Amino acid sequence: MRSVKILEDMLKLQQKLNDETNGLGWEEGYTKEGKLISWRRCIYMECAELIDSFTWKHWKNISNPTNWENVRIEIVDIWHFILSLLLENKKKGQDFNLFVTEIASISEFKDFCNEENRPSDNKNEIYNILNDIEFIIHKCSGFRLELDELLSVYFTLAIKCGLNLDSLYKIYIGKNVLNIFRQDHGYKDGTYVKNWNGKEDNEILNEILKTELDYEKIYHCLEEEYKKVSLCKS
Repeated sequence: MRSVKILEDMLKLQQKLNDETNGLGWEEGYTKEGKLISWRRCIYMECAELIDSFTWKHWKNISNPTNWENVRIEIVDIWHFILSLLLENKKKGQDFNLFVTEIASISEFKDFCNEENRPSDNKNEIYNILNDIEFIIHKCSGFRLELDELLSVYFTLAIKCGLNLDSLYKIYIGKNVLNIFRQDHGYKDGTYVKNWNGKEDNEILNEILKTELDYEKIYHCLEEEYKKVSLCKS
């Protein structure tokens, strides 16, 4: 089944990224440097960033349209951490195919595999989206966390924001490459430059994804653009 294969690919890519970034055995809750890992905190902090993509402030920029491209990027950022949380909670020795199939069996996942919806700037729709985001924050910051419930709300939220499995996968591949690129260029030690001549690297990635979907070619395009930043600095 194609949808299960896409889900499997993303889990394997996330496992590889986490292994390379945090070291083998990160599932025990610590990086190779001994730093505590909290995927739940990562999720709710990214959710807070997602909220700021909407004009939720009643005192400022109240008529600004929603930047849906940025919303989708933030939703994919959250997905990286949900995948990590799932992998961390995978039972030792559990068959990987069974693990993926269980995730795909969630009813909202089937809806997520349908055609994309066009997101709406209707204020009631936006309020519903904000409620979903805050529900995820509540679940991840509380003492009890049901992964099935988290996934259900996440897929519902993504659908409301105009994503489906195919578009999530496309952006996830790009963001996965960008995350590796960041690590390769000093993200962890603080030397990486995130603003590329007036544009954030996420914006550059969005432009690349309009014409390129191959993993290696996306990385190459990022390298070429990053060289221009280095040249401007020098």
